[in-house]
Amino acid sequence: MLKIQVNNIALDYEDHGKGNVLLLLHGLGSTKKDWDAQVPFFSKTHRVITVDLRGHGASTKPQDAYGVELMTEDVKQLLDQLNIKKATLVGFSMGGAIAFEMAATHPEYLENLVIVNSGPDFNNMGKIGEDLLDKRTTFLETKGLEALAKEISFNMFPEDHQIDLRNEFETRCKNNDYNAYYKSFVTLMDWGLGDKIKDISARTLVIASDMDYTPIVFKEAYVNRMQNATLAVIKNSRHGVVLDQPDAFNLELQNFLKQ
Repeated sequence: MLKIQVNNIALDYEDHGKGNVLLLLHGLGSTKKDWDAQVPFFSKTHRVITVDLRGHGASTKPQDAYGVELMTEDVKQLLDQLNIKKATLVGFSMGGAIAFEMAATHPEYLENLVIVNSGPDFNNMGKIGEDLLDKRTTFLETKGLEALAKEISFNMFPEDHQIDLRNEFETRCKNNDYNAYYKSFVTLMDWGLGDKIKDISARTLVIASDMDYTPIVFKEAYVNRMQNATLAVIKNSRHGVVLDQPDAFNLELQNFLKQ
C-alpha cells in the first residue's frame, strides 16, 4: 500500500512490474481491487499501476471536492509525481469517464486509450441516464448505501456461480463513505465530453459486454465518432466484465497492446 500526495489529497496506489505503463482506473463505488485479475497477468510484461480514486478505498475522502475533472487532475498529477511521461489508460465505468477526460485534456500523456463499459457523455445518455440518476439518488436517500450495494452487486453478478464475486463487490460498495459515493455519482452524471470526442486521436479500444446496461449500439455510436477507435464485444458478461470474464478481457487487451 503506497500513498502519494496530489491535488491537495492523498491517493492510495499500487505499482507492479516493469515496462510500458498501464494505469488501471476502477469504477464508481469500488476500489483498485477491481483489477485483481489483471495485475498479475499484465505485470509480467508491463508496469501496472492501480489507484483508489478520490473518495474511494484508502484515498482521501473530501467533503465537497468531486467530479470527473478533479479526478482527472489527480491522475495527471499521479503520473507527474511518478515521472511517467506516457501510459495506456484503462478505464472501467467511471474510470472510463476519467480516461476519456484525460485523453481530451492531456492527450500528450496517452500511449493508448482503453474504455471498458463506459461512455463519453454521462450527461447525455437519454432515458437510460435520466432513470439511472433518478432511481439511484432516490434509492440512496430512502434505503441507504448498504441496500444499494446489495442491489447493484446482484444486478452485476446474478448467476449462482457468481456468489463470491457478488459478495466481494457488495462488501467493497457498502464500505464506501456515503457522502463521497453520493457526490462522486451525481458529479459523474453531470459530466460529458460533447464534441470534444472527435478530437481524441489516441489509438483506442472500447470493450463492451453483451449484457451491459448500456447496449452495444450505444458504444458503436461513439466509436464511430472517434478518429482511431475499435470496438470489442465480450459475450456472456454484464457490466463488471473485468471481474466476470477476466480471461476474455485480458486476451482482448493483450492483443490490442501487441498490435
